[in-house]
Amino acid sequence: MKTHKHLWDKFISIENFEIAAKKAIKSKKSRKSVQDFLENKDALLKKLRDDLIAGKHKTSVYKTFDIYEPKKRTIYKLPLYPDHILHHALINVLGPIWKNSFIRDSYACIPGRGLLAASQRTMHFMRKNKYVLQCDIRKFFPSINHDVVMDILSHKIHDRRILRILDEIVRSVGGNNNLPIGNLTSQWLGNVYMNELDQFVKQKLRWHDYIRYCDDFCLYGNDKRELHKMAIVIEDFVNEKLKLTFSKSVVRRTRDGIAFIGYRHFRKYILIRKTTAGKLKKRIMNIIKHNDFGKQSMGQMAAAFGWLKWCHSFHFRQQFLNVPGMSNRARMFIKEHLFHD
Repeated sequence: MKTHKHLWDKFISIENFEIAAKKAIKSKKSRKSVQDFLENKDALLKKLRDDLIAGKHKTSVYKTFDIYEPKKRTIYKLPLYPDHILHHALINVLGPIWKNSFIRDSYACIPGRGLLAASQRTMHFMRKNKYVLQCDIRKFFPSINHDVVMDILSHKIHDRRILRILDEIVRSVGGNNNLPIGNLTSQWLGNVYMNELDQFVKQKLRWHDYIRYCDDFCLYGNDKRELHKMAIVIEDFVNEKLKLTFSKSVVRRTRDGIAFIGYRHFRKYILIRKTTAGKLKKRIMNIIKHNDFGKQSMGQMAAAFGWLKWCHSFHFRQQFLNVPGMSNRARMFIKEHLFHD
């Protein structure tokens, strides 16, 4: 395993923090917190760097709120300065190192690997295999063990000052478990954590047809009994090595289709998953009902089209053109945003 020792100078450089600040404020310049930061940017970045050099930086107090789609989760929010900028500065340096260690078929929160790539790879595996073992992890981010994640990090990163900062962030919510959903670093560290499973499946088990998206993963094969055996072996690894537990482990026939990454994949076609369709329908109908065609609604429609354009969804989209009582403007808005190429 390649290790990385001398990262500090690259991390703490003025150039890195300038780039980090630019990324942190991207598309947010109208916010007061961004405007306040920009008024005194140079001095604030210098203070942040000085605090890090002196070992005095501490993670700010989190604000939390709950969301309920697709399930209840607690979201943790930190301020732009100093935390978002620090997290971007860390990922600028560590992201490429971690990305190079990830397997090809890990897709969530990795630049250049999105839903489309994951869906296409899923179809490839579906067409060549009779069965699929599908598993996911119970309460993934809240269950991530701080000691385990730091042990994983320390095997590859040998710069003690970088590790000290990561350790402070990892343990910033208290307790022994939980990577706060909402942190940029948590997205990456979740992948670093599950990369241990990826490497186990690929290197130890020598299983080729495998794909993971965050904590949801699938093994494909033509021997149903062998997949059941793999389920037991993998669950033992997840329990003992990663201190996690399964919420689902099931072997299905690929010809029956599988629900994965928001879609229902079949060998010859892809449908939108019912839960995803219900969520999109609720948002679109709310736009139609209130004749709301502002910037936020345009963003919601763009996101909806991003989901729908990669699957068989024409009839699903068509229903929004025939809503009783809808205005002509609403109909034109739907045509423009849900039926463009």
